[in-house]
Amino acid sequence: MPGAAAGRAYRAGMATTRHVGGGSTRRSVGAVLARPHLWWTALRQAGRLARPGWWRRPPFLPLPDPEYLDFRLETHYGGAPGSRVQDPSDLVRYLEWCRDQERLRHP
Repeated sequence: MPGAAAGRAYRAGMATTRHVGGGSTRRSVGAVLARPHLWWTALRQAGRLARPGWWRRPPFLPLPDPEYLDFRLETHYGGAPGSRVQDPSDLVRYLEWCRDQERLRHP
């Protein structure tokens, strides 16, 4: 079954890719959920950063490419991959900046 093989290949790639811990991700999502004025901006940015064809591959979520996300986190936080702790306020500031830029483009 081609879909199953693609899923296994994707999961195998995920195992070798470095990620920020799940706790940081949960705190970041919680910080956005606590700010309803950023929900549309967060959805817009998720769509812009999502891997092409994300709906065809598990986990079927509009997530950025793991290698791209790892690169962005390394350039922002530096340090060894396992030692990165994402600050939820950074995500909130980024989304507020995106919202402000969108408003400047479309007054």
